[in-house]
Amino acid sequence: MSDTQRSDSQITGYFGTLCELSRRIAVTDAAGAALTADQAAGWLIGKARAAHAVGGKLIFVGNGGSAAIASHMAIDYAKNGGMRAVAFNDASFLTCLGNDLGYENVFAKPIEMLGGPEDVLVAISSSGNSPNIVNAVAAARAKGMAVAGLSGFAADNRLRRMGDINVYVPSRLYGLVEVSHLAFLHAALDIAMGWVAQE
Repeated sequence: MSDTQRSDSQITGYFGTLCELSRRIAVTDAAGAALTADQAAGWLIGKARAAHAVGGKLIFVGNGGSAAIASHMAIDYAKNGGMRAVAFNDASFLTCLGNDLGYENVFAKPIEMLGGPEDVLVAISSSGNSPNIVNAVAAARAKGMAVAGLSGFAADNRLRRMGDINVYVPSRLYGLVEVSHLAFLHAALDIAMGWVAQE
């Protein structure tokens, strides 16, 4: 087998794993009851549209690769979906709050200052245990906000029990978890905008 064939086989295998993983995503509600991915996507879009209708917004938070997902999705939900959406990851804001209040509070403090009960938090964490994401959810709850949590890695991670909907990707590989989170959020928006499966 040539290096090119081996490389193609590995890439195909990776995408096959990603595809299979998408079928194993587990979604639960705040009480831990199982939901379908369609129900979770519908909940998210419904809450986002309801928030927009009363002057509220979607707030996306995440670290590292999840921060990039937060930025990407905030842009798409706003520009393509016509819903108010922001990502709390401005560099000056993060470094100021991290320096003054500790990195564990870099999302909780902006939610405390700028969030309201009409808003919806989308909290993204591959591990589901990042203190600043967990604290962001607590701050959102204190404001009366609805919360969607997207996590992976350990099945008993903290974030998985904190959202009104909890999207869990059963993998410990960052790439697979992050791509699955991005795909779920994209799918929810694309379907809401009229996408249908092509025969």
